[in-house]
Amino acid sequence: MHPCNGIPHWVWETIGTVAATCTTISFFPQLLRVWRRKSASDISLTMFLLFSFGVGCWLAYGIGIGSAPIAVANVITLALALAILGLKLRYDRAA
Repeated sequence: MHPCNGIPHWVWETIGTVAATCTTISFFPQLLRVWRRKSASDISLTMFLLFSFGVGCWLAYGIGIGSAPIAVANVITLALALAILGLKLRYDRAA
């Protein structure tokens, strides 16, 4: 028996949307901190490169399976992660 049996699809979509919203907006404080301090020295370049690649894969997966919560969240998360990466590269060069 599939573990989702008996639970309506909209319940899972709602859970996915809430999860996507929470994990996506969690990047705003980091982005604002880097931007305000004009420093990203405490950010790991390797971690953010690997993370951005993973988010790109999640985006492709979300599009592939037709899941709007996964796709939309990962478009936004990828944009935020790339913004942080861009600021890191900019500020690290200036330092």
